Amino acid sequence: MLQNPSSKYRPFTPVRLPDRQWPNKIITTPPIWMSTDLRDGNQSLFEPMNGEKKLRMFKCLCDIGFKEIEVAFPSASQTDFDFVRTLINEDHIPDGVIIEVLTQAREPLIRRTFESIKDARRVIVHMYNATSKPFRDIVFGMSQAEVVAMVVNSVKLIKELAAEMPETEVILEYSPETFTATELDFVLEVCNAATETWGATPEKKVILNLPSTVEIATPNVYADQIEWMHRHLARRDSVILSLHPHNDRGTATAAAELGMLAGADRVEGCLFGNGERTGNVDLVTLALNLYTQGIHPGLDFSDINAVARTIEHCNQLPIHPRHPYVGDLVFTAFSGSHQDAIKKGFAAQKADEPWNVPYLPIDPVDLSRSYDSVIRINSQSGKGGVAYLMETEYGVVMPRRLQVEFSRVVQEHTDAHGQELSASDIWHLFSFTYLESLAPVRYCEHHLIELGDAQGIRLCIEVTGTRYLFSGEGNGPIDAAIHALREAGIHVQVRSYVERSMAASADGGDARACAFVEIVAQGREFYGVGIDTNIVTASIKAIVSAINRSSLGHRGVLWRPVDGEVRQAERSQI
Repeated sequence: MLQNPSSKYRPFTPVRLPDRQWPNKIITTPPIWMSTDLRDGNQSLFEPMNGEKKLRMFKCLCDIGFKEIEVAFPSASQTDFDFVRTLINEDHIPDGVIIEVLTQAREPLIRRTFESIKDARRVIVHMYNATSKPFRDIVFGMSQAEVVAMVVNSVKLIKELAAEMPETEVILEYSPETFTATELDFVLEVCNAATETWGATPEKKVILNLPSTVEIATPNVYADQIEWMHRHLARRDSVILSLHPHNDRGTATAAAELGMLAGADRVEGCLFGNGERTGNVDLVTLALNLYTQGIHPGLDFSDINAVARTIEHCNQLPIHPRHPYVGDLVFTAFSGSHQDAIKKGFAAQKADEPWNVPYLPIDPVDLSRSYDSVIRINSQSGKGGVAYLMETEYGVVMPRRLQVEFSRVVQEHTDAHGQELSASDIWHLFSFTYLESLAPVRYCEHHLIELGDAQGIRLCIEVTGTRYLFSGEGNGPIDAAIHALREAGIHVQVRSYVERSMAASADGGDARACAFVEIVAQGREFYGVGIDTNIVTASIKAIVSAINRSSLGHRGVLWRPVDGEVRQAERSQI
């Protein structure tokens, strides 16, 4: 039983702001977005990103539309320092994108930070120090005057170093860390000292970032603190007021939205809320909340699945299946009453009218999500039961999205035949759907060729009884097979790949590998499955399975027979 907390914890003293204005306002424009996935998000990972993953994430953030990206804490590690140099030296920073680097308010760290940004076009140098009384008294042993002096001296140093780099436009960002736990009159003094020392003007603005480093009160208190600062800051027209909400109380999204109402111009966070402890504010949720209110966030999440898979790969963290807007199950109704209301909503929805479907605050199509799982899956136990039997009886552990997809196939079969399916029935249905369906393309054999850093392949496939041979190369056997198939006019992209071992075949034979490949073809996603004792063979079979399940396997395309003759395949449906 929890103990009585009254003797140990104290409620936060509210801000004296009787004429607060934010409750009467609405959000009408998106904020300036700043992603800290590569810095704050990365430092919280069990296994921090390597250079390849950091670069992949950086490109993803640029593609989404972020114009400000905090890329590293270059004075903290050689890895971070080198990543900043890679971005600059190899010209990875698109026009219009500003990188941001973090440093503590310490001279050696500031100097090291400036070494990392040499020759950059534009950089935000983000300097911070903790300002609250516990940090002043317990951690640093500094008076208020000493804290102000440290900030002033650090800003002067940044200004001097920036003047020595005229080829680089340096923008100052200052964060009073632990802002929410700091006396407002003191944090105001510190922030005003920073902007005065920098010489902030409307043409040369300073970013003042006011973080809820640790959430210690309800989000309305954070909004009051932001509005108080917004109304009292000197040189407010020369300041970009920024928010950096953390999620210790689970209210970071609410705190960010209320902070925007209170006068903030900018929000820092991570795409899916990754970060220390319970994370930073979730920028995907925040942006799509705006979208559902008719405000374009200025970020492109029209293919949210592609973004989700990239971030899962880079962070090695799964996205919760019930994550707002993005989770694999968020548009899936298991309740019969929910399903009925959604079906009726779809029937009543007109293309030229505002979105008004029960239980769906956003049209899944806007995010390139499918209606299929919404209107077909109606039983949690049904999906779970299918997955359980496939795993326990046949050793096939399906990825979650494939579980949802195949449970729809099972549901359609039971709806049509009105009978209970045994484990054997489910296996035969799975085999027919993914392994043995009457499709035009069939895998025959392949031969791998080592090409230095690349991998070559000669791939033999059969189409309606005739064998054809294709060649390709890539950074691995799967990539090589995809390039080989392009010779046949089949252009697909691998969205996700999972390989799992099967303890034994259903008849007790040798252990086998089961590969699951998700491809994108014509803007849609299709799963394929391959089973074989060789993992590469299983993977290629899975690619062929996915192609057969798309319309590409049925199209007349230019095939090259083994004998070298080139002819047009018949356009008949199989």
